[in-house]
Amino acid sequence: MNQITSKIAGTGSALPKTILTNKELETLVDTSDAWIQERTGIKERRIAKNQENTSDLAIAAAQKALKNANLSANDIDFIIVATFTPDSIMPNTACLVQAALHADHAVCFDLNAACSGFLFALQTAHAYICSGLARHILIIGSENISKTLNWNDRKTCILFGDGAGAVVLSISDSSKHALLDFETGSDGTRSNVLTLSGFQKSFLQMDGQEVFKFAVRKVPEIILTLTQRNHLCPEEIDWYFLHQANARILTSVAKRLSLPLDKFPSNLSSYGNTSAASIPILLDEYHNSHKLLPGQKIILSGFGGGLTWGSCLISW
Repeated sequence: MNQITSKIAGTGSALPKTILTNKELETLVDTSDAWIQERTGIKERRIAKNQENTSDLAIAAAQKALKNANLSANDIDFIIVATFTPDSIMPNTACLVQAALHADHAVCFDLNAACSGFLFALQTAHAYICSGLARHILIIGSENISKTLNWNDRKTCILFGDGAGAVVLSISDSSKHALLDFETGSDGTRSNVLTLSGFQKSFLQMDGQEVFKFAVRKVPEIILTLTQRNHLCPEEIDWYFLHQANARILTSVAKRLSLPLDKFPSNLSSYGNTSAASIPILLDEYHNSHKLLPGQKIILSGFGGGLTWGSCLISW
């Protein structure tokens, strides 16, 4: 009898309609389109309007993921929302999603691990399914970061955007289409590198150089740990879906692993850093464009405030 594991059964994403370009940012803060593109690779980002909440984006992404998985809301056992920008501290965002979807049987909670949040939520859901406590789990990364930004601080306001991505994780009895392994971790001694001190009372603050140095060191390290443990070479991985924080980070990670950059998909130029939403948004885009083929090996990898990090090895 095959061991119970989990698989990604469906994906979805949702983005605000409002686009904020680098040229428009030039009128808000002392920066330029050329400088932003050179330093980050970002050309524009999506910004939620005042009436657009984190839960609204999460609901829209969830509906698409359910449809893609050919499941109804009543099939869902858990809803986990990864976010550091919830509508409110209480109720949690997952409960708001449940109410909108009428997912009456779902247990709902939020998870905050900043930009690593989706990977942590994915690992949590995987553990629930492997333990036999669930068959279908809705995982959503959703962020409304624009409402936490100081639009006079060019170190942060140029980087971030809003959006949501979702996956349905379902039970699987085959390792041919499954989540195979995780590598995650945290370092609370470096919590001052990326902070948001108060709920709707302070601005996001970041030491960009420290985050960059952390990411280009830690991400290749955990990827190598994951591949070696599963008797794979980095070249055998078909796609690396990294958290979309900075184009230079993607380039540096590819170089450190001696891999071609075209193994590292990116939508950073269009959306900026959407934190916990970035990986599932990118995954949904590639899934919908039929670029992900059965049997391909994929690694998802996120890193963020906490400090936190995580990677997942998938057989698609």
